[in-house]
Amino acid sequence: MSAPDQAQVPDAVRALAEADFGTVAQRFADAGFIVGTPAKGILTVKGSGGVRPAVLLSVGVHGDETGPIEMVAYVIEALSREPSALAVDLMLCVGNIDAIAAGKRFIDADLNRMFKRDRGALAGTFESARADEIIAATDAFFADAGPVRWHLDLHTAIRASHYPMFAIVPDLIADGRKADLIRWLGEAAIQAIIMNPKSAGTYSYYSSEHHGAAGSTVELGRVGTLGQNNLAQFADASAALDAMLRGVPAPPAKAAPHVFKVAQEVVKLSDAFTMGFSKETPNFASLKRGEVIATDGETVYTVFHEEEMVVFPNPDVRVGLRAGLMVVRID
Repeated sequence: MSAPDQAQVPDAVRALAEADFGTVAQRFADAGFIVGTPAKGILTVKGSGGVRPAVLLSVGVHGDETGPIEMVAYVIEALSREPSALAVDLMLCVGNIDAIAAGKRFIDADLNRMFKRDRGALAGTFESARADEIIAATDAFFADAGPVRWHLDLHTAIRASHYPMFAIVPDLIADGRKADLIRWLGEAAIQAIIMNPKSAGTYSYYSSEHHGAAGSTVELGRVGTLGQNNLAQFADASAALDAMLRGVPAPPAKAAPHVFKVAQEVVKLSDAFTMGFSKETPNFASLKRGEVIATDGETVYTVFHEEEMVVFPNPDVRVGLRAGLMVVRID
C-alpha cells in the first residue's frame, strides 16, 4: 500500500494519523482535564477527581490498517468539541506512526508481536523500541487506575473473512469483565469472538495479562487507504465506542456474536514451512478432520476436530512466529 495522498485526507484524520494531538488536547485541557503526552503518538486525558473507568484505545499498530484511524478520529474530534461529556480516563495510542506515514504494515517487523519480554531475533528492530515506549506509557496509565479497565486495540484484516467483523479475546480476563467485553463487542456489531488461551505478544493480551484490562484485538473489516475508507461499515462500532467514552448505554446488539475457541496454533518452525491452501484463503474458512493445514519439514499440522476454521493464515511470517490459528465454534 502506498503512502496516503494528504490532499485527500480530512484534517481530523490526518492529525490523528500523524499523532498531532494539539487541537484535541487543548480542548480537553481547557475543560479542566489533566492532559499528557508520555511518548510520541500517545495522549492521556484524565479527570481531576474521583475514580473513573480507564479506557485504552489503540489504532495503527499495523500501519496499513487505516479504517480504525478514521473512525476514532471522528469520534474523538466530536467528543473534544464537548469535552465535559468524556466520562472515562482515556489513553489514545497511535501505534506505528512511521509505518502509517509510509503506507506500510511495519518498518522492520510486526509491532503486534513485540509485547512480551523475550523478543528473540526481533529485539533489535525498529518496532521493538516502539513497543518499549508503548509498554511504559501503558504501565503508567493503568498504575493508578480503578478496577474498570478496558483496552480496545482496533485493526482491519489483510484478507477476506466469512465474518468481516471479529475479535480476539484473551481467555484469562476475569469472568465478569469478560462478559462486559463480549456484550460491548456485540453492541459494536462484532460477528465472531475467538477466546484465546495463549499470548502471541499482542498489545491487547499484554494489557489484559499485566493490568487486568478487558482487552481485545478487534478486526473491523478490510485494510483500506487513509481518507478513502467506507465509514458506513464502522457505524455500529463507532456508536458503541462513543457511548463507552461518554458513559451512556450503547444501542443494543443486533445479534449475539458467535464464540470460538482456539483448537491449535500453527507456528512456522523453519523456512521449509508451506500451507496446505492458498495464503489468500479467507479467515474462518472451514477444514475437515484429517486435512493438512501446513507442512514444516517433518512436522505436519492436520485438522483433528470434525471441523476447524483457519484464522490469520500467513506463511510469510518470520520463523518462530504464529502462521495461523485453527478455531472451533463453542456457542
